[in-house]
Amino acid sequence: QVQLVESGGGLVQAGDSLRLSCAVSGRPFSRYGMGWFRQAPGKEREFVAAISGSGYRSTSVDSVKGRFTISRDNAKNTVYLEMNSLKAEDAAVYYCAATSLGGDSAYFTTVSAYTYWGQGTQVTVSS
Repeated sequence: QVQLVESGGGLVQAGDSLRLSCAVSGRPFSRYGMGWFRQAPGKEREFVAAISGSGYRSTSVDSVKGRFTISRDNAKNTVYLEMNSLKAEDAAVYYCAATSLGGDSAYFTTVSAYTYWGQGTQVTVSS
């Protein structure tokens, strides 16, 4: 059974930074593609960023390019989302997710591709 636990959310001001972490149990971690999604009140869950199991391939949604960076440390079974220059519209519950599709070389950008989900961490941005 794979379990994901997010941490690092909080209340920040616009322009500030946060780093979210997602610790994953279950091996081998490097075989799981990982993703970050977010969901604001009244909105659907949306893709933010994804990274392949090896960590060599990653992508992010256009609205966060240049501000957010996804990374992973396979030795620590952890994936990160570094968020800089936060905006009010970035406020949401952020979820990490894992998929065994694609082995260690692919990433996925759709909710349906992911099997395992964390409980979410709240990010609040005051303007």
